Amino acid sequence: MTRKVIITCAVTGAIHTPSMSPHLPITAEQIADAAIGAAEAGAAIVHLHARNPQDGRPDQSPEAFAPFLRVIKQRSDCVVNITTGGAPTMTIEQRVKPAASFAPEVASLNMGSMNFGLFGMLNRFKTFQHDWEKPYLENKDILFRNTFGDIEYILRTCSENNTRFEFECYDTSHLYNLKYFLDAGLVKAPLFIQTVFGLQGGIGAHPEDVMHMKRTADRLFGDSYKWSVLGAGRNQLPIAAMAAAMGGNIRVGLEDSLWGGPGRLAASNAEQVRSARQIIEGLGLSVATPDEAREILSLKGGDRVNF
Repeated sequence: MTRKVIITCAVTGAIHTPSMSPHLPITAEQIADAAIGAAEAGAAIVHLHARNPQDGRPDQSPEAFAPFLRVIKQRSDCVVNITTGGAPTMTIEQRVKPAASFAPEVASLNMGSMNFGLFGMLNRFKTFQHDWEKPYLENKDILFRNTFGDIEYILRTCSENNTRFEFECYDTSHLYNLKYFLDAGLVKAPLFIQTVFGLQGGIGAHPEDVMHMKRTADRLFGDSYKWSVLGAGRNQLPIAAMAAAMGGNIRVGLEDSLWGGPGRLAASNAEQVRSARQIIEGLGLSVATPDEAREILSLKGGDRVNF
């Protein structure tokens, strides 16, 4: 039987700013259309952040999520993954509110504190539409706080909702942090581990980095986890191809990369999903449907969410 590969699409995020691409979804309507387009292209899971519709600033209020969550639910059967990462400048209480309110099938969970550097983007982008963008990007003092207490707070806050987590691991220590929570009984298999490559402050994007994270996860978790990868920027598709060939799943989307090719902005999230699909099918593998992803990850089902 052909192996099924889950494609996740992260449609907007909190890293890129509106001036970087006219294709970055900002409004609730744009985010909903981007998510539905990605699902139609083959994404089983859509990973969602919200933004202020006037200036594109990250917005983690449940009120910002509600309009597009309802539309996506009405128009698609895709699995919805709501961020608890929000933006590095937000408090843990702010970050968990949407997942706690809407009880999605999946929520992302960052597995360790880290330096978080966006300032490298200023080498390419020089002019900005909104006053908040340049100070946000040039800040070299961002500490993305995810302490053991923060992580436990999110796990316990969402525990009664039967929401499962996509564990985002930006470095080796984050895998060991996850092992602690597994041994403590606060998380359960199958773990959905997203290893993140190429963000300033985390592990690099060299093939050896990918192999190191995979070897470490294999040693710590054995057959108790499902592996997925995301590569930042130009690393997106090379790392996707490597991981798919190694038995992994793939995340793409304009949250992680604005690009559709060298020097060319992607016109949509769906374009990146189609590229990922070409890689998967070119390897003789198949793209998982939303229901297949639900079975692989032991999810509760789209009828048990609060939106």
